[in-house]
Amino acid sequence: MLSNYLIHRFREKDMTSSNTIKKSIVNSANTISNSTDLASDIELSINYIVTAIKTKHKIILLGNGGSAADAQHIAAELLGRYNLKRPSYPAIALTSNSSTITALSNDYSYDVVFSRQCESLVNKGDVVIGISTSGNSVNIHKALQVAKKRGAVIIGMLGNNGGKISKIVDVSIIVNSKNTPHIQEVHRVIYHIICEQVEQILTKGVKK
Repeated sequence: MLSNYLIHRFREKDMTSSNTIKKSIVNSANTISNSTDLASDIELSINYIVTAIKTKHKIILLGNGGSAADAQHIAAELLGRYNLKRPSYPAIALTSNSSTITALSNDYSYDVVFSRQCESLVNKGDVVIGISTSGNSVNIHKALQVAKKRGAVIIGMLGNNGGKISKIVDVSIIVNSKNTPHIQEVHRVIYHIICEQVEQILTKGVKK
């Protein structure tokens, strides 16, 4: 087959070995398994989110790059569904409108693309989740400061010892790693747990 022909054209030393792949999987799994001490912070985050939804408030999410995709992923799980058939939960990812992002970047600065939105979209009782693997993203930090002033509950999904963002949030979920891909992998496990538990709590007693 052509694919086998192309593979054999490369020298063996240029090819990835199965041992290297296994090592990558083990390293990722170890980072996840070493994150069990985050359970209490995850539980507190779940309680805040459930309370916000029960009291007719919304969940607002923001992040850069891969964390922007995670913000949109969480919003989609809440607006649509995770596992259960139930009502839609109000969630907004501030990353999803390219016209807004580019207009604010062009007219002001990329540093304010989220804080400017928070000025008008965040209300007292909302939950704002900032995702930053470094814990130091300037635009996330500025946005969470604005959201806090407006009376929102602030949750940070962070890495790298939490950075400066950990000092201004109500709940810090800090993955103990400086490896960005591994931090993102743990973040995905965490927010799947959050979405699952929020859904289960809010659907108790609800007729299917």
